[in-house]
Amino acid sequence: MNTWRLPGSIAAITILGCLGAALIALLFAAPVPSLKGLLEDAYLHHLIAFSFKQASLSALIAIGLAIPIARALQRRHFLGKTLLLRLSSMTLILPVLVAIFGLMTVYGREGWLAILCHRLGINYSFSPYGLSGILLAHVFFNLPLATRLLLQALQQIPNEQRQLADQLAMQGWNLFKFLECPWLKRQLIPAFVLIFMLCFTSFAIILTLGGGPQATTLELAIFQALSFDYDPGRAALLALIQLCCCSGLLLLSHWLTPIRAHEVSLRQNWQPKVEGVCARIIDSVSLMVLVLLLIPPLIAVIAAGLGTHTLDALKDPALWQAVALSLNIAVAAGALSVSITLMLLWTSREYRRRQQYGWASCLEGSAMIILGVPSIVLATGAFLILNQTIGLGSSPAYLVIIVNTLMALPYASKLLESPMRDLANQYSRLCLALDIRGWQRLRHIELPILRQPLLQAFAFASLMSMGDFGVIALFGSQDFQTLPYYLYQQMGAYRTQQAAVTALLLLLICFLFFILIETLAERDADRKPTEL
Repeated sequence: MNTWRLPGSIAAITILGCLGAALIALLFAAPVPSLKGLLEDAYLHHLIAFSFKQASLSALIAIGLAIPIARALQRRHFLGKTLLLRLSSMTLILPVLVAIFGLMTVYGREGWLAILCHRLGINYSFSPYGLSGILLAHVFFNLPLATRLLLQALQQIPNEQRQLADQLAMQGWNLFKFLECPWLKRQLIPAFVLIFMLCFTSFAIILTLGGGPQATTLELAIFQALSFDYDPGRAALLALIQLCCCSGLLLLSHWLTPIRAHEVSLRQNWQPKVEGVCARIIDSVSLMVLVLLLIPPLIAVIAAGLGTHTLDALKDPALWQAVALSLNIAVAAGALSVSITLMLLWTSREYRRRQQYGWASCLEGSAMIILGVPSIVLATGAFLILNQTIGLGSSPAYLVIIVNTLMALPYASKLLESPMRDLANQYSRLCLALDIRGWQRLRHIELPILRQPLLQAFAFASLMSMGDFGVIALFGSQDFQTLPYYLYQQMGAYRTQQAAVTALLLLLICFLFFILIETLAERDADRKPTEL
């Protein structure tokens, strides 16, 4: 075997081995279901129906609101637009429990909005629990994602088409129907399916804001079967049903995603004219919805965490033990995720250079297949394997690191795939001419140029692990607490002031970590030309 095949082969075998072991454990532990039993299981039907219901409604609301917001962001320039877009990006790495704490502070029964309504003499009847609270949290996380995806689609419209629309005096509904709608359709279905999958496999939001018999999903039922009922067979059966649903959704997304033709615009600076009071009102209201959804919960987290109780809460040794454990797990998972991704893409790129596209697609698919396997399914399989062999042990940190590493692979792969291909196209012939191969090529050519995307992939993978609650909820205990698990325990015990400080600390750590990595990446980008 050629040495260039080894990195990707080892990485792919590791990934598929972990997934295969988890699935085999589930298959052996799951009872053989009878078709009649499945058809007559009313609770199982309710789990599946509610999982699809809340995911469908969340995706529809997010996409429906994102269309006018994306149009407003595309055609309006205002002070703070760049900051608003950056805040929208921050929701992708914002820990779920931090956002939930902020949402509860604003929209809870004793939150800011309830106090305002009480002072105005208005009856405040919104409940942050159940389906309404789940939809609110899902829209908070997914509306910025949908907006960025649809804004990207609108920005791809050639400027010549916009100029022609202006010359034909197309405005309002006609402009949307004949110019913007065809481009938005390319992204609507893929964006809907992506958000649907994210909501379908949501765990921390359902556990915190749902959890009752009427608001339980498959993912939460798996957790309950292991943590409360200790019924591995039931958990395995539910995990397999969840896996089938997610795999079907992933295939549906791939089938419905259209092949986009890349069009180049020759006119770089064409500013569309937006006339009419009605258009201005719609754009202003749309942008205000996004601002009011994003800003108040973040302000609430900061305001609640700062006070006379802050120093007392920061003196708790358990808090800093949770911080240290979270950082160790996040850094380890981020480094492993980037390393495995680099191994996969290195070999995949070599296969493509030799026009062996089938093997290249298999290697790249081994990272993307994880999108169809929820973290709770992997954690359940690992739980069954360890429980029947060596036991869980006192500190399952390695298990949490492995699962978080696998879950971050698809995102790290997307961040590194294009830069590595571009690098190969630019420097492969030069490396062959100078006989620079293997480790020498990686050290002297690849790493200096790829430092920026590598740091960005590392930051994204680490922050995903830092804010993860799905895996740690299954393996966490009083002796093994990450910062999100510690925050959940405080919220569950109604220790509101301590929870506020913990939420603020988690938010600051993620924000500072993200800023640090971005600063290092920008410094490397500025220094890159002199190094080469």
